[in-house]
Amino acid sequence: MSCPIGKDAVDKLKQFISLCKSNPDILHLPDLKFFKDYLESLGASLPETRNMPSDIKVEPKEATDTEEPVQEDVLESDPESELEFDMTGCVEPDFIDDMNQKMGDPSKELSEEVTDQADEKRMEAMSQLSEGNIEKAIELFTEAIELNPTSALLFAKRGQAYLKLTKPNACIRDCTRALELNCDSAPAYKFRGRAYRLLGEWELAAKDLRQACNIDLDEQTDEWLKEVTPNAKRIEEHLLKKERKKKDKEERERLDRIRQAREAHAKAATAAKEEPEDDADPMGNAGDFYKLFQDPEVMAALQVKFYYI
Repeated sequence: MSCPIGKDAVDKLKQFISLCKSNPDILHLPDLKFFKDYLESLGASLPETRNMPSDIKVEPKEATDTEEPVQEDVLESDPESELEFDMTGCVEPDFIDDMNQKMGDPSKELSEEVTDQADEKRMEAMSQLSEGNIEKAIELFTEAIELNPTSALLFAKRGQAYLKLTKPNACIRDCTRALELNCDSAPAYKFRGRAYRLLGEWELAAKDLRQACNIDLDEQTDEWLKEVTPNAKRIEEHLLKKERKKKDKEERERLDRIRQAREAHAKAATAAKEEPEDDADPMGNAGDFYKLFQDPEVMAALQVKFYYI
């Protein structure tokens, strides 16, 4: 069987074994309990600790001329952490009424006769909607949906009626169902985008209205899109800025971990070559050793190695 871990991990493992030989008390460190338990499970007899400190402290590393100072994260107040918008025209969210907003049975088998009946109800509903009888229009659209629950247009038009009643959540629900039935429904994107605008969801509104314009551009959709675009762009730029800051911070932390791991590796290698004096502190190198085991690569190498033994 080929070795399941890389050469660097094997070298670190060798350094660890050398340290254990020179300082057996290291095996009693809490962080190495898994290793101690493993050795004992094989029948190994470990020496009792002679001078195990209750709290191992790692001495601070002296800075050198070539060493770059580690930049500590400073919590600064970001003036754009909370964007503020003019919410004129926004409304309070409405509550969905499942009893009245019936969605029909999508598994229903349709006959030509039933489809024709649904079309008749739709035309009646459109007539009522144009006359301003919105509640009656919704009632007729609902009857049409129960007859033909697979029509994306019926859901989009009922969503439009809910929008006229300033019920954005009900509109969003209907338009979302319409898009599930027909992903290219321009009216569904249009009315759902407007509903998001009423709720102050600028990004979602812009996304839907852009899609509606891409499918079927009309003057009203274009006007609605122009209305929400400034706020949507502010949010998009703000999120990009936050993402850049996050990536920069993660990169600094990654480079710092690599630097610390290399320094710990070098110190451990040096310590492994030196035999301790008879009267030396048996835990004299424990600080550097303990720091070495903060390197996730070392721990991963040990765990993989023990698994395959």
